[in-house]
Amino acid sequence: MSTIIDDLNWRYATKKMDPTKKVDQEKIDQILEAIRLTATSSGLQPYQMLVVTNDEIKKQIHPHAWSQDPIVDCSHLIVFAAWDNYTADRINNMFDLVNDERGFKSEGWENYRQMLLTNYVSRDKEINYQHAARQAYIGLGTALIAAAQLKVDCTPMEGFDPVKVDEILGLEEKGLRSVVLLPVGYRAQEGDWLNGLKKVRRSTEDFVIEVK
Repeated sequence: MSTIIDDLNWRYATKKMDPTKKVDQEKIDQILEAIRLTATSSGLQPYQMLVVTNDEIKKQIHPHAWSQDPIVDCSHLIVFAAWDNYTADRINNMFDLVNDERGFKSEGWENYRQMLLTNYVSRDKEINYQHAARQAYIGLGTALIAAAQLKVDCTPMEGFDPVKVDEILGLEEKGLRSVVLLPVGYRAQEGDWLNGLKKVRRSTEDFVIEVK
């Protein structure tokens, strides 16, 4: 059985995917569930994932993502879209959900709710979006690990025009803004210059600073 380190050594940013190979829905569901269960600040989960399988929509996105082939060749295109702002309704909905699921209210939890309502709702909208977008990246990291463990290829992409992608997916009316794209599929055996090359990372000694 492979270890998580083996899985991470196996994965790479796939540059060419095989359009004839589709990822089983069960594996997609596991990746999405891993993202859903990941950590977010205050447990607010301030982003959503759109799963695009419609080839025509992929083709519309393609030219606005530097015409990168994985956009159209992938099995599923996962779009991480962050809340465009923190609102009282969004914060209250999450706190109410916690109370409903746990079956009780905590004074400390309610005080924390009020603190967020006071500090987040009054804050600049762009600052709130940027904070929410950083939470989406936590989910992205979880997705990369989950996909690697399932031996599914994926390639995180920031190289796209978010305004155009938002228009294509109708995100503005959903109160969302696209943050990062994640094509998911299977690597092609030919046509990918990166496939088979040694994974190169800085050494542990150069990368990790121990503070004792």
